[in-house]
Amino acid sequence: MVNAMPGNAGGWQRDDGESPERGLILAYAPTIDAANALAALLALDDRLGETLRTTSEPMLGQIRLKWWEDALEALDRAPAPAEPVLQGIAAAVVRPDVTGGAVAGIVAGWSVLLDPELDAEALRAHGERGARLFTLAGRIAGAAERDPVAVAGQGWALADLALKLSDPGEAAAARAVAEVALDQACSARWSRNGRALGAMAHLARLDLAGVERGSPRRMLRALWHRMSGR
Repeated sequence: MVNAMPGNAGGWQRDDGESPERGLILAYAPTIDAANALAALLALDDRLGETLRTTSEPMLGQIRLKWWEDALEALDRAPAPAEPVLQGIAAAVVRPDVTGGAVAGIVAGWSVLLDPELDAEALRAHGERGARLFTLAGRIAGAAERDPVAVAGQGWALADLALKLSDPGEAAAARAVAEVALDQACSARWSRNGRALGAMAHLARLDLAGVERGSPRRMLRALWHRMSGR
């Protein structure tokens, strides 16, 4: 597992901002409700990542992440507190078939990054961060059963991790698993309702290939996926 504290060997490098492509991805969602749900889930994922980047001690990080886990689970029993990310999840994501407890499962994928060593089990657990996020977003969007939602989410999460790890060996291990998952996800023909998530998988694959964000190649790839599902 990987030490996620800034400045430490094997650590988590700071992300300097939200991808400018996010608005494009949200526009691919089949409905406003689906777009709002995906936006809320990504905002939560951003906040959890920021929690690690701004935590100097692993124990403190565990406490902060446990707060998020408990707060998400509490959405099944009570209204959201005055916290914008939680309010967004309550309004756009939680419903009879998507519980706050299910959303809280995303937290565990971040928690493993507080441990001092990255191994195969930690990679699997962190990949579940993306698999859970994509599965919930796909359910709300009405993605088809044939859409490889979970494996796409796993690849997306591990590609993100691979590009932010400062230890070359750990980054290579994350990349290797991400590439296998993304190859599978990107070889499928996605349903119309799943194409926002499919586009995220294709763009994650281009991230690993070093294609600069915002480049015409990326925009054209995403547009072709929207039109064809490929």
